Amino acid sequence: MANSQKKGGKEKPRDPYMAFNFAVEIEGLTVGGFSEVIGLSGKLELETYVEGGVNHHIHRFPKQMDYPNLVLVRGLTERDDLWKWYEDVTRGKIRLQNGTIILKDSQQSKVMAWNFKKAYPVAWEGPQLNATNSTQVAFERMELVHRGVYKA
Repeated sequence: MANSQKKGGKEKPRDPYMAFNFAVEIEGLTVGGFSEVIGLSGKLELETYVEGGVNHHIHRFPKQMDYPNLVLVRGLTERDDLWKWYEDVTRGKIRLQNGTIILKDSQQSKVMAWNFKKAYPVAWEGPQLNATNSTQVAFERMELVHRGVYKA
């Protein structure tokens, strides 16, 4: 989708999309309002080779892609589908699930999305409870290992 709009026959560039306007779906279901998604990245690992007699450079060959774990942060709610998924994994019942991170514009329309494949939770962190600070939201963090992020 183009990030511009026509005005008087000329393309007028829009402002960049805001990073706070997104949704997370797992197996097609929106799994709550998340405040953060961390780890939406990938890196190509390289194999280096030093050729004898060649002193002005080192050869670098593509090896494999490496994707960091995705970390989903959200306010704690009664909805516990992510917790049940994590609990199943801790008991040895690993269900690989696909998901999508959807970036939206100011009108809540989808402008971009990234799919992640064959994910399962590997870490959960509950809220930091503190009775002296009664105005903070209780957050939970779920960390997912996966087999790659692909633009949808």
